[in-house]
Order: sequence, then C-alpha cells, then structure tokens
Amino acid sequence: MINIYIPNNNIEERRYILDVIFGEFLGLSYQLIIDNGKLIIDDWIIELENGNRLIVKDSFFNKFPKDLEYLDEKNIPKEVKFTKNRFASEDDIVAIFGTSLPVTNNQYTNTPKTKNQKLKTNIDIFASAFFMLTRWEEHVNKARDNHNRFSAKDSLAYKHNFLHRPVVNEYVEYLWNMLKEIGIKQKRKDREYKFVMTHDVDEPLRYFSTYRFAKEIGRDFLKNGKYLEPFSKMKEFISIKLKLKDDIFNTFDYMIEKEKDANVKAYYFFMGEGTNLTYDDNYDINAPFVKNIAKKILSNSNVIGIHPSFNTYNNSKQFAREKRMIEDSFNITIDCGRQHYLRFEVPTTWQIWNDNGMKWDSTLSYADKEGFRCGVCYEFSVFNFLTRQKLTLKEKPLIVMEASFTIYQSHLDLGEILKNIKEVIDLVKKYNGEFVFLWHNGSFLEDWHREFYEKVLVMAKGK
Repeated sequence: MINIYIPNNNIEERRYILDVIFGEFLGLSYQLIIDNGKLIIDDWIIELENGNRLIVKDSFFNKFPKDLEYLDEKNIPKEVKFTKNRFASEDDIVAIFGTSLPVTNNQYTNTPKTKNQKLKTNIDIFASAFFMLTRWEEHVNKARDNHNRFSAKDSLAYKHNFLHRPVVNEYVEYLWNMLKEIGIKQKRKDREYKFVMTHDVDEPLRYFSTYRFAKEIGRDFLKNGKYLEPFSKMKEFISIKLKLKDDIFNTFDYMIEKEKDANVKAYYFFMGEGTNLTYDDNYDINAPFVKNIAKKILSNSNVIGIHPSFNTYNNSKQFAREKRMIEDSFNITIDCGRQHYLRFEVPTTWQIWNDNGMKWDSTLSYADKEGFRCGVCYEFSVFNFLTRQKLTLKEKPLIVMEASFTIYQSHLDLGEILKNIKEVIDLVKKYNGEFVFLWHNGSFLEDWHREFYEKVLVMAKGK
C-alpha cells in the first residue's frame, strides 16, 4: 500500500485530485495520511512500500489555508513554465504551478524519518491537474462570449499555447515515471484507446415545420440582411414538401450506415423541448419522424442521450423536464449527453447533471477551438469546488467538434483541418485515451463535408 502524506489544509481538494490521479487514472492502491501537527508536512509526500519517497513541492494550496480562499482570479498564474525533464513524456513539461527546477535526489528533513532515498520535483503536478480538471479558472474569470460561454481565447491554456496538449495525461506519465524510478511494484491500470462518436441533434430536419421555415426566412431578412437567399430556400422547402428531394439535415441513414461499416458505436443526443426561440429548434420529440429516427438509432446498437436546450445549463427543473420528455417519448432511460451550444457554468451545470442521475456529460470543449479544455483525454469524476464534494458524475471531455472548423476556423482548407485533427488523435492514442468527436446531422451543407466526416471516421477508428 502506498502512503500519501499531505498538509492539513484544503483536504477535500487534495483528496479529490489524489483519488482521480492515483485511483481513477493509474488504478493504484494507497492510503491518505493527513498531517496531525506532529509530522510537519509542507509538501505532497508519496511513500512506497519499500520506504522510498517521492516529494512533490506544494506550490499552491499551502498559500491558502482557509477553505475556498484560492478561488480568486488573481491566483490564476501570470506565466507558465516549460521545462525539459528526463521523466516527462513529451519534449518538455508544463508547470502551471511550481518551478522549472529539475527533479533532484536529496535528503528532505521535514518528513517522517527514513534512511531511504528521496526524489523531489518542484513542479506541483497535483495543483496543476486540479486547476485543469475542476475548471475553477472559469468560475473566477468572468469573461464570456455572446452566448455567455467561457471562450478558449480567455483560457490560460490558450494564452500560453498548451490547449493542444493533454497536460494532465502528461502529469500522470511524469508521476508514473518518477514512481518507477524509486521502485514502485504495483501495476498501473491497463487502458486502450477508444473512439467515441457523438451527434447533437439540434435540428432533425432543416424544415421540420412551416413555422421553422418561416422563422429562418425571417432571420435572413431581419438579422442577416440576405434578401435573395429566402427565394432559394422557398424553392427547397416546396421541393421537400412535394417529396421531390430529401431534407438536407436528414442524414441519419447515411451516418448510421457509415458508422456501422466502421464498427463504431455512436451516441445521438436529442432535445426534449426548446427554451429559446432563437437558438433552439423547438422540434417535437413525439413527432413520428423523430420517433422513427430514434428507433433506427437504437436498432443499430447505438445510444440515445440528452441535448439539453439553450437555457438549461443553470436550470435543474427544466433539465429534469426535458430528460423526462425524451425518456417517455422513446421509452428509454437516459444517462449521458451534452449541453446545447456547449453552454456550461462550472460547477453549477455539473451539479445539475449529477442531481438528475446522469452518468456522464461531454460538454467540456471550446466552441471556437479544438483541444483539451480539461487538459485530459480520460473520463474523470467531477468536483464541485463550491460544496467541496466529488460527484458521481463523470466528464467525458469533448476533444473535437466539426463546427470548430466549419464555422470558427472556416479559413482552413480540408487538408489543414485533417492535419490538425490527426495531430490531436495521435496524442489521444499515445495516452490510450478517448477521442470524443462531435458531428451534427445538419453539417453536410458543402460538398466537401462528407469527405471531412468520412476521413475523420477512418483516422479515429484506426489503431
């Protein structure tokens, strides 16, 4: 059994991050020992069964002995250090908290007495991982986009150019390599790379109803200033109603077939009802067309989850209502999904999902940029840092959304897009993580979009 000694402050925060890293990520057995005033512990101390110790310099929590005292924007680092290190899994390692001094072998006096060798690192990997996984940064930094979302460009990871790196996975490997150096005998958890295909069903049909058509035409005239486009849409609408052509958003048979051929299990997230006339399609979950889609999805061994509407991210009552509507309509039990428009308020949204009996959420990605918002490509238990409780809910971080390229980075050509995505997939494969990908059923508007979708399917599925 590994003994882990910690100072007597921020105990629940420390307990959480150790449980995620040692328990969930590495699968190691350990016991936590809290300083009782006699040990005089100032740092994170990991003691193996052979008596050897790894000391991780505490560079964060000791500065804030009062509960929740750390929750202040001024405590987000102004600079981040990158240092080469022989235990790192990449060319360098990102020190969000701590110094870039090398790992040293030394005698450390403020610990229980031992004659064995000690290894010490000055990079506070535990506080750094806690920062990324809990997203407390987004609570104290009030910057928001026009949809009240925390943007990639406001994050520490983007500002310091490590959003494209799963730094928490790097911390896990860094820790593991140091533990091997001092003789750990336990075996770590075996992991395999997984591809998780997801679809947010914002609009099952482009023209689900005459009302939906009229709303889009009105938006073209009033908001977008497009005076000619409505006439082409009217022609398209009439052709669909006369069954002369298929609705361009009705791509479910195509996706189901392609994913079946690739032996990919997919998750389809439906909306129960809309709460915003502008940003929700407000389609009828009980409409025969929708129920028929659901039947096809389920009959092909796929999964249906929830895509809560625009205003549910901080409204538990509305979330519960929409979940119940989908379950009743499809006669299923829902336990996973993703927030509409990726609207998320940490930790409120996580708590809502947890309170409604959900198993996992997959909202945490940035709309405007692909990458690792939580710094990790593993599923992990979430932490409500306001109540200081680890929740039963898991976060399965979304890594890439097609709209991050087709909308927010539309200047890139397909070759550049695929190159960027392949780099991300290769990293996820390196750490045997989960590559969670989002493709909307309505995202086949251009000729090259099908090629985009199919090539990612091949890249992500491959070993």
